[in-house]
Amino acid sequence: MTEVEKPSPPTSSAPVRRIGDRIFAGLSRSAAITIVIALAGVFLFLFIEGFPGLSQDASFYGPDSTNFLGYVWPLLYGTVLAATIAVLVAAPLAFGIALVISHYAPRPVAVTAGYLIDLLAAVPSVVFGLWGISVLAVKIAPVYNWLYEHASWIPFFAGPPSTTGRTILTAGIVLAIMILPIITAITREIFMQTPRLNEEAALALGATRWEMIRLSVFPYARSGMVSAVMLGLGRALGETMAVAMILSASGGITLNLISTSNPASIASNIASNYKEGTPAKVEVLIATGLVLFLVTFAVNFAARWVIGRSERKLNA
Repeated sequence: MTEVEKPSPPTSSAPVRRIGDRIFAGLSRSAAITIVIALAGVFLFLFIEGFPGLSQDASFYGPDSTNFLGYVWPLLYGTVLAATIAVLVAAPLAFGIALVISHYAPRPVAVTAGYLIDLLAAVPSVVFGLWGISVLAVKIAPVYNWLYEHASWIPFFAGPPSTTGRTILTAGIVLAIMILPIITAITREIFMQTPRLNEEAALALGATRWEMIRLSVFPYARSGMVSAVMLGLGRALGETMAVAMILSASGGITLNLISTSNPASIASNIASNYKEGTPAKVEVLIATGLVLFLVTFAVNFAARWVIGRSERKLNA
């Protein structure tokens, strides 16, 4: 008789996790939970402290408005306008710089240019504000005069032009320089991740380098480019000091970008009025901060959704 073979003990299919992996996973999970708790705490603070500001007496909202909506709407308009100008200026420059770094420039030049662009992110916003007041505003004032003389039929340049150059357009240009590193860094990495086989196939079929980029790189990086722009938009929406230092705000809603009538942004309005505000006025300012928080959160959430959608398509 043959000896009956004993069944082998079942083996676990789950990999054995080392203690270092478990510690790292725990720290990462704790960091994620901490960020969520911090965001929830900020929202609760703004909601609790700012809720009374939604229904204050009409005198607290200024001479041009009688309720909170009328008070915050021009501020929200100025915030979105300055951020939109910044994105319209920064996005083409960022895409061009990212293409030069990833596909055109020699490696030493590309590495140096990448470092210089990344260094812009380390410059404090106060420095950008000082540069905007003392250099950019002075140099760009003659440009506003030229635009008024030759293009005043366009509502954006209807004038009369500001003699100091401290307009919403100047603030938008400074914001564009501030968000340039964010958009450039993201698009550069996505351009460099384009499958090499796709690029070589396009070149082998006789495409020029620009045709290869247009047919191979841009379709692959489209979602990432949109995400980079939206993240830059979120950064521009919340900028405070540079806008407060540069912008000579007078309130109201206007399409004129070069005159002395400039809408204020929510962040700059808070920075300018918080210190001297009465308790009731501070509640109104905190309520506007809640509006800015929700708008910025929505923009960043949309950007993360676009990034996740792009990753899911690539992994499919």
